[in-house]
Amino acid sequence: MGLGDKITNKAEEVSGKGKEALGDALDNEQMQAEGVGDQAAAKTKQAGENVKDAGKNITGQ
Repeated sequence: MGLGDKITNKAEEVSGKGKEALGDALDNEQMQAEGVGDQAAAKTKQAGENVKDAGKNITGQ
């Protein structure tokens, strides 16, 4: 996993947390749900990249 991918995924996760918090503060359920979705998407991408990294470690590439 490249450093750029890690930064992008983390930024998406943090953005999702912010959106969720803002949705909570404004009592906006749609914004809150979008924030949760953004966080889930970022975590899924991170997990996929971790699997790729693990495969590279096993094959020695």
